[in-house]
Amino acid sequence: MNRTRNNVYLVLFCGIMGAVAGSVIWAFLKVMSVGVDFLWKWIPAKFPMPFYTVAVCILGAALIGCFRWKFGDYPEELDTVMAKVKTDKKYDYSNMIVLLFSALFPLLLGSSIGPEAGLTGVIVGLCYWVGDNLSFARQNAREYSQVGAAVTLGVLFRSPLFGVFAVEEENREKEIIKLPGTMKIFLYGLAAAAGMGAYLLLSGLFGAGLSALPSFADMQPELFDYLMIIVYIFLGCLLAKFYFFTHTATEKTVAKLPPIVRETVGGLCLGLLGTAIPVLMFSGEEAMGELVAGNFACAPLFLAGIALLKVLLTNVCIQSGLKGGHFFPIIFAGVCLGYAAAILVFGGLSGQAILGFSNATGQAALVFGDVAGHAAFAAAIVTAALLGAIMKKPLAVTVLLFLCFPVKLFLWIFFAAAAGSFFLSIGTKANKLEDK
Repeated sequence: MNRTRNNVYLVLFCGIMGAVAGSVIWAFLKVMSVGVDFLWKWIPAKFPMPFYTVAVCILGAALIGCFRWKFGDYPEELDTVMAKVKTDKKYDYSNMIVLLFSALFPLLLGSSIGPEAGLTGVIVGLCYWVGDNLSFARQNAREYSQVGAAVTLGVLFRSPLFGVFAVEEENREKEIIKLPGTMKIFLYGLAAAAGMGAYLLLSGLFGAGLSALPSFADMQPELFDYLMIIVYIFLGCLLAKFYFFTHTATEKTVAKLPPIVRETVGGLCLGLLGTAIPVLMFSGEEAMGELVAGNFACAPLFLAGIALLKVLLTNVCIQSGLKGGHFFPIIFAGVCLGYAAAILVFGGLSGQAILGFSNATGQAALVFGDVAGHAAFAAAIVTAALLGAIMKKPLAVTVLLFLCFPVKLFLWIFFAAAAGSFFLSIGTKANKLEDK
């Protein structure tokens, strides 16, 4: 009887928690959107000034440094949050306001990060608060945190299955939710539905705060696309190696800098690169939408350079203290590199123009022609291999990219994600053996 009642409470609270999580995420993203518009659109339009981007990034980063010096190293990265849930069986929620502001400030500044890391910490903390303050929920606190993390990722990426697989593959070596499989699936589904429903309802009434990842048009892969798969996987793995290299290099470099100076240097890098190439700032989903729509693009080598700089800047921001998630910017980098490879190969083969210019705006506009389908296929495979290598979660990568790319690429995306995870794992093990 008690077990049945406990399961009923668990079901009810997972539904309520999902709706609350969706509402919190919407409110956070809405505040972020209003703040970004005010800081980066309204003020420059009303009070134009030279070097505005550099000045704002340096000043804002210095303030973030002071905030971190006062309150601690927040927000914590997604892997850190989930590791604490797994090992400590709890997550500190006493500084919830600090968690919210620490997640918000770098996003307002235009840091090359996504919101998933900070928001996951907030939602997981909220779940543990429920468990500690409601007696009948205490024994299910870990279950709530697990489901809350899945809802957060699912709502942010508009892919509930991604949230489920991202969390489940994270804990494949050690189970956290000790429930029957059917019950677990039901809880995830209920919480995800409640979270997405609350988020979509509020977005419909008051507007959304974060653009969804864009969808690529349907395309039919050709024989040469399949022949290029190995090349695309190789490029994705190379970019992943570059990600890990810059992650380590920036971590060692900024560790030598004192607090506040560290964040200020990160802000300087962000401001300079953002002034030179504005598309490098922010999380990248809007820029990715512009690229897919053909509103901007560049010569293939320049696109490849954007991919490398995006990865570098993301690690500079995270390691210097302008912290957040890396999923959105990494996806944008993978798409840029995939487009660059396809345009370089197929644009050259077809003799089509690679770079054109808009007479109305003077901005670069890529002339794809028939190359668009090849570019979408290349972007899917490169991005899947890149994310698979970084996340080591092929199923999560597949369901995440499933919403962006045509359904017919489903198996190829999974293959690329699994290959990226496998090859990078081999490389990591080989490096460890050499170190020994």
